[in-house]
Amino acid sequence: MRDFSRRLILQTGVATAALSVLPRKGSTQEGNETEAHGLSSFGELKYPPDFKHFDYVNPAAPKGGTLAIQIKQTYGNQNFDTFNTLNTFVLRGDGAAGMTSTFDSLMVGSGDEPDALYGLVAKSVRVSDDKLTYRFILRPEARFHDGSKLTARDAAFSLNILKTKGHPLYSQLLTQMASAEAESDEVLRVQFTPQRSRDLHLVVAGLPILSERYWQGRDFEASTLEAPLGSGPYKVGRFEVGRFIEFDRVPDYWAKDLAVNVGQNNFEHVRYEYFRDRTVAFEAFKNGTLNYNEEYTSRIWSTGYDFPAVREGRVKKEEIESGAPSTIQGWYFNMRRDAFKDPRIRQAIGLAFDFEWTNANIMFGLFKRTGSFFENSDMKAVGKPSPEELALLEPFRNKLPASVFDEPPVPPVSDGSGQDRRLLRRADELLREAGCKREGGGLRLPNGQPFRIEFLDFQPSLQPHTQPFQANLKRLGIDAVSRIVDAAQYQRRMEEYDFDMASRNLSGSSTPGDSLRLVYGSAAGKRPGSQNIAGIDDPAVDALIETIANAKSRQELTIAARALDRVLRSGHYWVPMWYRASEWLAYWDQFSRPATKPKLSSGAPGTWWYDAEKAKRIGRG
Repeated sequence: MRDFSRRLILQTGVATAALSVLPRKGSTQEGNETEAHGLSSFGELKYPPDFKHFDYVNPAAPKGGTLAIQIKQTYGNQNFDTFNTLNTFVLRGDGAAGMTSTFDSLMVGSGDEPDALYGLVAKSVRVSDDKLTYRFILRPEARFHDGSKLTARDAAFSLNILKTKGHPLYSQLLTQMASAEAESDEVLRVQFTPQRSRDLHLVVAGLPILSERYWQGRDFEASTLEAPLGSGPYKVGRFEVGRFIEFDRVPDYWAKDLAVNVGQNNFEHVRYEYFRDRTVAFEAFKNGTLNYNEEYTSRIWSTGYDFPAVREGRVKKEEIESGAPSTIQGWYFNMRRDAFKDPRIRQAIGLAFDFEWTNANIMFGLFKRTGSFFENSDMKAVGKPSPEELALLEPFRNKLPASVFDEPPVPPVSDGSGQDRRLLRRADELLREAGCKREGGGLRLPNGQPFRIEFLDFQPSLQPHTQPFQANLKRLGIDAVSRIVDAAQYQRRMEEYDFDMASRNLSGSSTPGDSLRLVYGSAAGKRPGSQNIAGIDDPAVDALIETIANAKSRQELTIAARALDRVLRSGHYWVPMWYRASEWLAYWDQFSRPATKPKLSSGAPGTWWYDAEKAKRIGRG
């Protein structure tokens, strides 16, 4: 499955490109051009033009078997618990898992490099000297699943309709794309505005290519249970709405022998099962309905894998260092609510979460506290700002908290009692400074309204962590409650920003860029369905995001990211949770894998394959 590479582009954001170039004779109206087989950021590509396959795959991996999994990461209009549409490109509906595997893109990512793309539908790309014009040279053999030719007209149609009618995930990324048009069947010309961000051309290169002919006469923004025509290594097979969806490997997939695909897409079928309860999902793994599971719950990881199949060796359990940036997880405030507009109130609420008690008593001591928006990376702000950081921050000094120019705020370390009186006393002081008043056993906001916080979620898995937090908030006089709604209602409420506090877990990035606009940018926070659920609206944040998105070197990017980290942390926009730097994997012992894993992930299960001999030995052949 190629979800890994597309997630790299759409969710963490890849940065742009110092090109690995080959001279091309002649010039165009845009000036001289250089031609490349791939794009990367700030340096040379690892793989040369004639590479045969990525180093972390087995080129001789057999095809066959079924991978049965749960959706563990969402994008666009997907949610974890259900689906009712196969159109994942728009805001409407709840999109099905796995649909990215049915579409090809111009280029795809490498698991060995944080921001490199290599040609898939496009065999190469020609770039003007001013880097405002990109001509993608398409492979003439590219085909959709119905045998029709995939042309530059399809690619241009895709970019244009995603910009005008696509989900905000797509449309917001493409605002600085001026035009996309086909010069011929094999040449796609993409023009960017002079304000273009550094990584926009990599975003464009990684977007799905749709069939213009298929969408003629169809409503692109409508929900549908008809699988849109694709060109990828898989196509939609059997499904039952809200229960499961299968993808069947395309045996005559046009790009199966290209270097970027060799050794991958090895399963004959990939099946996503949907469960509304994690306990039920885990039972499905134990009985073999699911045969692969990435675990996120520390209690289950520590105590749940003591069942017969594990003891007999039929189920394997292992922890693998991923090499990828840590995820960014926390409870976010909805600052569109009057109750959360004062940063002192937000800071006070954060003091009520006792991570040390939670980690020791609920999470078996397996996690570290998240303190930064760039945790576990050299982009994390440490100490006082450097002169280079100060140069970026000084223009906003009068509008920023003093803490931005000092040691960055860090989450408090409690005494581990679960109700640290020192921290709660400080929280009470901050609430009073902000104008809140005690009345009886409750707290009233400065406007006189009772202070009530609803934590919104769609499943109860975080309740053991949230309830002690809420108990401390109640000690401060805040009426803190949880509201668990069904997945569809949760999706709608989040898209409409109809919540007080909600948790969010976002992928980190080694090379942040355009995606930061979607998560922290002011414009995104004003649009329904964006990732800026907190409603961050700060010109300093916007300016630093632009600096990051247009950084010309890794050093420039790192300095700007540290400055942004200081501003975000000083804003107290969230109550940070926890992280770990490894992946917890469990699987029925019917798979094999390459000897080498990608540098930036475990490689599971995308580079694995079904091993018939192993399956036979454990009675699942």
